[in-house]
Amino acid sequence: MLQEHLTGPAAWHGPDLAGRDTWTVRLSPAHLAELDAALHTARSRGTTLLRSTAADFPLPTLAAELDGIAEELENGRGFVLVKGLPVDRCGAGAAANVLWGIGRHLGAPVSQNAAGHLLGHVRDTGRTLADPATRGYQTRNALGFHTDGSDVLALLCLRPAAAGGRIGLASSAAVHNAVLAHRPDLARRLYRRYAVDRREEHGPGERPYDTVPLACWHAGRLSLRYHRCHLESAQRFPDAPRLEPADTELFDLIDGAASSPAARLDLDLEAGDLLLVNNLAVLHSRSAYRDGPGHRRHLLRLWLALRRGRPLPPALWTDPHRADTAPGRGGVPPRDVIAPQHRADRTVRLPYRSHHRLAPKETTP
Repeated sequence: MLQEHLTGPAAWHGPDLAGRDTWTVRLSPAHLAELDAALHTARSRGTTLLRSTAADFPLPTLAAELDGIAEELENGRGFVLVKGLPVDRCGAGAAANVLWGIGRHLGAPVSQNAAGHLLGHVRDTGRTLADPATRGYQTRNALGFHTDGSDVLALLCLRPAAAGGRIGLASSAAVHNAVLAHRPDLARRLYRRYAVDRREEHGPGERPYDTVPLACWHAGRLSLRYHRCHLESAQRFPDAPRLEPADTELFDLIDGAASSPAARLDLDLEAGDLLLVNNLAVLHSRSAYRDGPGHRRHLLRLWLALRRGRPLPPALWTDPHRADTAPGRGGVPPRDVIAPQHRADRTVRLPYRSHHRLAPKETTP
């Protein structure tokens, strides 16, 4: 357990970064020309998108910039905003190729759901979080500060909402510092195992929740994973470890610390913005949003395992009661048998030996 306040670039506060561009990378015309050439090369080789590697998407000079971004994600502030991807000009299909190529230079995509999707759509499908099989990216609801199940979250904005959809970021180190400062008696609970709802993405005979800690201090690095919605919805299972009043106090403190104006940094993503967030170092949120006629919010999403990610103890990602947990850097293990509410996601399957699929276009019921 970490018992001292963290300092350094990872322990940032939003007001100190607002109005500065030190965390923003603006693509130059030369970079854009390089992306166009890489897209042409990748397509001319005929390799299917999900089988293509960084070598299929050559970036002679931008690759060095991406190495710097990876360093910032792992050893700096934990997030980077890349601006200027030409999504309006190239269209959604080419944008997906570009996002995949950039992601492969940073690391390896991991599955985002039980259907094995590696490249997904973030937009409103008319579903609600009251349905335990629904994930936040399928709704227009506000989402509290949380982390996703991978090293890095990559979000490419194709089209912003007509209103709302603002992204909030908060430093996990700053939140941990706040817990130590205000309620040191609760800090130890960060390192306990909690039941986390798998949101119906488990196979037959599998337990519908995992038990994992919220935080770990390993090899001199703090890593935090937190999703209050999934922590609380796991209580619907009678055999899940029960939350105690002190746990609710801890969750309230985490939420308050992350959402505080003294801690958070708010972003309005524009078309062509690529937001990269280290889930182990930064929490993110989203405000509710509204779509307009012919103007639906649409983002593309990757979950990535960084090529040079921090060492992690198995306890952070694995549940000792599950033998099927995918080793390594997170992701949702794909399932050959999926609950009925997820079967619609299985309409696109790759013609080679892999569970990984492109997410199909989603439609509003």
